[in-house]
Amino acid sequence: MLQIFFSSPVAFLVLASALVISITIHEFAHAWFADRLGDPTPRSQGRVTLNPLAHLDPIGTIMILLVGFGWGKPVMFDPYNLKNVRQDVLLIALAGPVSNIILAFLLTLLLPILPFSPLVWQVVITINLALAAFNLLPIHPLDGGKIMSGLLPPRTAVEFDNIMNRYGLLILLAMLFFPIGNQRPVDLLVRPVMNGLGLTINWLASLIQGLFF
Repeated sequence: MLQIFFSSPVAFLVLASALVISITIHEFAHAWFADRLGDPTPRSQGRVTLNPLAHLDPIGTIMILLVGFGWGKPVMFDPYNLKNVRQDVLLIALAGPVSNIILAFLLTLLLPILPFSPLVWQVVITINLALAAFNLLPIHPLDGGKIMSGLLPPRTAVEFDNIMNRYGLLILLAMLFFPIGNQRPVDLLVRPVMNGLGLTINWLASLIQGLFF
């Protein structure tokens, strides 16, 4: 990211803005769903808002600038306030990636009539798809870990959580920083998901655009 800043400040501004938008939408979706499912915790902490300042984690933001990988401030919720804990936790976790996919779809759909260069919006679309695909990896502390726990049978989910709570972060760091050959393991998993989401979104958007534009 810093290399981009020194080589092209405009490109850096576009990329940084796209990251802020994507992370904000992602964390807001978690907070909104938790609030709608009966937990007042996110609202009491000021997280049910589209204000980016409520969702950006200082260390995670610095990491994005330094190494191109970071995170937003996790949305805290109390499972004891949820009616159906397993189902509701799954929905709260799923809300983040799904919100990024929906935003990518809407931008792709409206691309012919959006202001500014299409390249600007393509950056936002790509980052949203990347954020969604990355967070769907079934590893704690990512959303995909919680989604996997909600999909597994209860007893298996407990065993999965025990393993992931111990080793999930180590596995994730290894996938990010220890490449196999010339590629990181995380890229080998995320790129096919990104490509699949991108093809599906483009197909749906083209179908709808053919009817209305």
